[in-house]
Amino acid sequence: MPAASEPAHTPGSVRPGGRTARTRTEVLRAALAELGEPDRGGLTMENVARRSGVHVATLYRRWRTVEGLIVDLLTWISFNEIPFPDTGSLEGDLRALSRSIVTLYKDDIRYRNMIETIIAGATRDPAAERALRDFFADRNAGAAVIVERAIARGELPAETDGVELIAALGAPVYYRMLVTRRPLDTALADRAAAAVHTAALAGVFAGTD
Repeated sequence: MPAASEPAHTPGSVRPGGRTARTRTEVLRAALAELGEPDRGGLTMENVARRSGVHVATLYRRWRTVEGLIVDLLTWISFNEIPFPDTGSLEGDLRALSRSIVTLYKDDIRYRNMIETIIAGATRDPAAERALRDFFADRNAGAAVIVERAIARGELPAETDGVELIAALGAPVYYRMLVTRRPLDTALADRAAAAVHTAALAGVFAGTD
């Protein structure tokens, strides 16, 4: 897996058309299905190859490791299942985004297993750690368009740090899911959105380093 400083994409994350794109989709769908198996005993390239019908050598060539495959799966799911909302207000956008994150993990054990698998890998493998960090950095930077729109509407100071604001929005969800391991619910999503909205209006995210 390339280091964070390299310009190359995470293995498998490029989105070309044709057969390559179809292969990627088949493999990622197979990986997600494997994550839903109650007795999966850990995700393996061999099981994903068997389920997808794609040769295991192809998986190792394109994704290199299970963690590389999971990071690509994270990217694929994030941009398909958690779109960046545009409700016309910062408050509405934050609530919609927070609810989408909660719904994704609450309603399907596969997504929770996906996060737990890559985090477990990141504790052992520096490359997986970099990939996970880069994924969230890229995702938060993309979602910061919500903050850019709010600044353009005059809702927030121009110096508001959108990446830090978005990171604060997701933090309570991941803390509950991965640390306290309590059930996720809409109330949590709404509280997180309200807290971040109030903090943003108060200038908490303005001029952060």
